[in-house]
Amino acid sequence: MTQIQMLQKELEKEAVTTRKMLERVPEEKFDWKPHPKSGTLKWLATHVAELPGWVEMTLQTSELDFAQNPYKPETINSKDELMAYFDRSLAKGRAALSQATDAQLNDMWTLRSGDQVYSTDSKADVLRMAYCQTVHHRAQLGVYLRLLEVPIPGSYGPSADEMNF
Repeated sequence: MTQIQMLQKELEKEAVTTRKMLERVPEEKFDWKPHPKSGTLKWLATHVAELPGWVEMTLQTSELDFAQNPYKPETINSKDELMAYFDRSLAKGRAALSQATDAQLNDMWTLRSGDQVYSTDSKADVLRMAYCQTVHHRAQLGVYLRLLEVPIPGSYGPSADEMNF
């Protein structure tokens, strides 16, 4: 199995779990946040939904410069829009991987804000980080949902809400 095939397989597996989690987000609680320093439920869910699109960005560019491209989250106003955004992001990630080569994964990619360089890593490492970001922020989303009394779907096996205790 090539590196690209492994990345494709992992993208698909994580997409199933991510979709289940995003489907549970209650739009009537979009503005809720667990702490003043936390982002809102809508911000976090939107970020989770966008992460598969990082695959395309990584493979088709050599850097992200926040000084030139300030971060602007997608405007989401409903759960239907959230799910459509996830589907578009996932489609972009799938399409980019379908055109990628293992050799391309050795190319370097930089995250910066103007002259301040945060990191320079191989595209393979950046893709792994993006996948880890998905798992990390999806887990945060699970905590938000738990605090809102929303049953949590299982990720790598059944959740406590799916078990018979």
